[in-house]
Amino acid sequence: MSKNEIPSNALIAIADGGKAILLRNVGASGTLSLHEERRLTLKDFVDDGPSGDRPSEQSPKETGEATFAKQLCKTLTHMHDTNAFTELVLIADPQTLGQLRAAMHKPLEKSIVFSLAKDYTNESLKEITAALS
Repeated sequence: MSKNEIPSNALIAIADGGKAILLRNVGASGTLSLHEERRLTLKDFVDDGPSGDRPSEQSPKETGEATFAKQLCKTLTHMHDTNAFTELVLIADPQTLGQLRAAMHKPLEKSIVFSLAKDYTNESLKEITAALS
Protein backbone atom coordinates (compact mmCIF):
# COMPACT_ATOMS: atom_id res chain seq x y z
CA MET A 1 0.00 0.00 0.00
CA SER A 2 1.24 3.48 -0.73
CA LYS A 3 0.29 6.77 0.87
CA ASN A 4 -1.30 7.81 -2.42
CA GLU A 5 -3.96 5.17 -1.84
CA ILE A 6 -5.27 6.66 1.43
CA PRO A 7 -7.63 9.48 0.47
CA SER A 8 -7.45 12.86 2.12
CA ASN A 9 -9.86 13.08 5.08
CA ALA A 10 -10.15 9.27 5.31
CA LEU A 11 -10.63 7.85 8.80
CA ILE A 12 -8.04 5.26 9.84
CA ALA A 13 -9.25 2.91 12.58
CA ILE A 14 -6.48 0.89 14.24
CA ALA A 15 -7.77 -1.72 16.69
CA ASP A 16 -7.03 -4.78 18.73
CA GLY A 17 -9.34 -6.72 21.02
CA GLY A 18 -9.51 -4.01 23.67
CA LYS A 19 -8.57 -0.62 22.29
CA ALA A 20 -8.75 1.48 19.14
CA ILE A 21 -7.07 4.58 17.80
CA LEU A 22 -8.96 6.73 15.32
CA LEU A 23 -6.73 8.76 13.02
CA ARG A 24 -7.53 11.12 10.17
CA ASN A 25 -5.45 11.66 7.03
CA VAL A 26 -5.24 15.46 7.00
CA GLY A 27 -2.77 15.49 4.12
CA ALA A 28 -3.65 16.99 0.76
CA SER A 29 -4.29 14.65 -2.14
CA GLY A 30 -1.42 12.19 -2.43
CA THR A 31 0.10 13.13 0.93
CA LEU A 32 -0.17 11.05 4.08
CA SER A 33 -0.35 13.17 7.21
CA LEU A 34 -2.01 11.47 10.17
CA HIS A 35 -3.71 13.26 13.04
CA GLU A 36 -5.02 11.42 16.10
CA GLU A 37 -8.70 12.11 16.74
CA ARG A 38 -9.65 9.73 19.50
CA ARG A 39 -8.72 6.63 21.52
CA LEU A 40 -11.31 4.11 22.63
CA THR A 41 -11.23 1.26 25.12
CA LEU A 42 -13.86 -1.19 26.30
CA LYS A 43 -14.63 1.03 29.30
CA ASP A 44 -15.61 3.89 26.95
CA PHE A 45 -18.74 1.93 26.04
CA VAL A 46 -20.85 2.12 29.20
CA ASP A 47 -23.82 -0.26 29.53
CA ASP A 48 -23.38 -1.76 26.09
CA GLY A 49 -23.67 -5.47 26.84
CA PRO A 50 -21.71 -8.37 25.45
CA SER A 51 -21.71 -9.41 21.85
CA GLY A 52 -24.58 -11.92 21.68
CA ASP A 53 -24.59 -15.21 23.52
CA ARG A 54 -21.25 -16.41 24.78
CA PRO A 55 -20.38 -19.95 23.70
CA SER A 56 -19.44 -22.14 26.67
CA GLU A 57 -15.93 -22.66 25.30
CA GLN A 58 -15.31 -18.92 24.96
CA SER A 59 -13.19 -17.32 27.66
CA PRO A 60 -14.20 -14.04 29.34
CA LYS A 61 -11.28 -12.38 27.53
CA GLU A 62 -12.60 -13.59 24.16
CA THR A 63 -16.09 -12.36 25.09
CA GLY A 64 -14.62 -8.96 25.96
CA GLU A 65 -12.80 -8.80 22.62
CA ALA A 66 -15.95 -9.72 20.69
CA THR A 67 -17.92 -7.12 22.66
CA PHE A 68 -15.30 -4.47 21.92
CA ALA A 69 -15.44 -5.27 18.19
CA LYS A 70 -19.24 -4.94 18.23
CA GLN A 71 -19.06 -1.65 20.12
CA LEU A 72 -16.37 -0.23 17.84
CA CYS A 73 -18.50 -1.13 14.81
CA LYS A 74 -21.43 0.65 16.41
CA THR A 75 -19.29 3.79 16.92
CA LEU A 76 -17.91 3.66 13.37
CA THR A 77 -21.41 3.14 11.95
CA HIS A 78 -22.69 6.17 13.86
CA MET A 79 -19.76 8.25 12.62
CA HIS A 80 -20.35 7.10 9.04
CA ASP A 81 -24.10 7.73 9.25
CA THR A 82 -23.48 11.28 10.51
CA ASN A 83 -21.00 11.97 7.69
CA ALA A 84 -17.92 12.10 9.94
CA PHE A 85 -16.17 10.14 7.19
CA THR A 86 -16.90 8.57 3.82
CA GLU A 87 -13.74 6.48 3.44
CA LEU A 88 -12.34 4.12 6.06
CA VAL A 89 -9.00 2.38 6.43
CA LEU A 90 -9.34 -0.54 8.85
CA ILE A 91 -6.25 -2.00 10.53
CA ALA A 92 -6.52 -4.67 13.21
CA ASP A 93 -5.00 -7.92 14.34
CA PRO A 94 -6.46 -10.82 12.29
CA GLN A 95 -8.92 -11.99 14.97
CA THR A 96 -10.27 -8.50 15.66
CA LEU A 97 -10.46 -7.72 11.95
CA GLY A 98 -12.63 -10.81 11.46
CA GLN A 99 -14.87 -9.84 14.38
CA LEU A 100 -15.22 -6.30 13.05
CA ARG A 101 -16.16 -7.50 9.59
CA ALA A 102 -18.73 -9.91 11.04
CA ALA A 103 -20.36 -7.09 13.04
CA MET A 104 -20.46 -4.54 10.19
CA HIS A 105 -23.50 -3.38 8.30
CA LYS A 106 -23.17 -3.04 4.52
CA PRO A 107 -22.90 0.78 4.29
CA LEU A 108 -19.95 0.80 6.71
CA GLU A 109 -18.34 -2.15 4.95
CA LYS A 110 -18.66 -0.35 1.60
CA SER A 111 -16.76 2.66 2.99
CA ILE A 112 -13.59 0.57 3.53
CA VAL A 113 -10.96 1.54 0.98
CA PHE A 114 -8.20 -0.57 2.50
CA SER A 115 -7.81 -3.06 5.33
CA LEU A 116 -4.74 -4.63 6.89
CA ALA A 117 -4.48 -7.55 9.32
CA LYS A 118 -1.76 -6.16 11.62
CA ASP A 119 -1.70 -4.91 15.19
CA TYR A 120 -0.41 -1.33 15.25
CA THR A 121 -2.21 -0.21 18.44
CA ASN A 122 1.05 0.00 20.41
CA GLU A 123 3.00 1.83 17.70
CA SER A 124 3.75 5.55 17.60
CA LEU A 125 2.09 7.85 15.08
CA LYS A 126 5.44 8.09 13.29
CA GLU A 127 5.71 4.29 13.05
CA ILE A 128 2.11 3.98 11.82
CA THR A 129 2.72 6.64 9.18
CA ALA A 130 5.87 4.85 8.03
CA ALA A 131 4.03 1.52 7.84
CA LEU A 132 1.30 3.03 5.64
CA SER A 133 3.70 4.91 3.36
